[in-house]
Amino acid sequence: MYRLGLSRQRIADLVCAEPATVGYHLVIARRQDPGLEAAHHAAVATKACPSPTVLARMEEMIAWIMAEGRLPRDRSEDKGERSMARWLSERRREAAEGTLDPVYRDGLERVPGWEENHRAAADETRWRDRLAQLVDFRAEGNDWPRHHDFDSEREHTLGVWIHTPRYKHRRGDLDPEKVRLLDAAVPGWQTGRTRGRPPRT
Repeated sequence: MYRLGLSRQRIADLVCAEPATVGYHLVIARRQDPGLEAAHHAAVATKACPSPTVLARMEEMIAWIMAEGRLPRDRSEDKGERSMARWLSERRREAAEGTLDPVYRDGLERVPGWEENHRAAADETRWRDRLAQLVDFRAEGNDWPRHHDFDSEREHTLGVWIHTPRYKHRRGDLDPEKVRLLDAAVPGWQTGRTRGRPPRT
């Protein structure tokens, strides 16, 4: 990160460490790599501030967000809105990587929640809603929902939903937090129905 032009303070913020700790490691790194300091200064020098045109574009977008009361959508029918959504997505990526220009950071501070990935947040909400629906389904005395040979559309929806975390868990791809939530809310979710036998009463 230092080689890319990030300051000691910025690196400390990103890695959740004290600036002095980062400084200590940078001293060692500079001893091991004599060209590190020059690379850092070169990267800082080449970082150009956003042009007045780009800054005007940001201000225009912020004004649009304030007027509409929402962030631009990347699937909007309006080409201009899609362009704004792409621009904002690029700034989110830079913020996550620690390379967001301070001018953008300061300007976008006026837009609450701009760094959030709203699609991911919506997916997370939907996932938790489905889990709550599965808890209710099981609490009514139902066996595990099926995605084949189902008795209702509700069972089918839940059967398709629970099939996905089971598959991901078998592959080792399921988020540990989701495993914990499933274990706590619907014990036995990994196994599901006992094939060929009615549920035990």
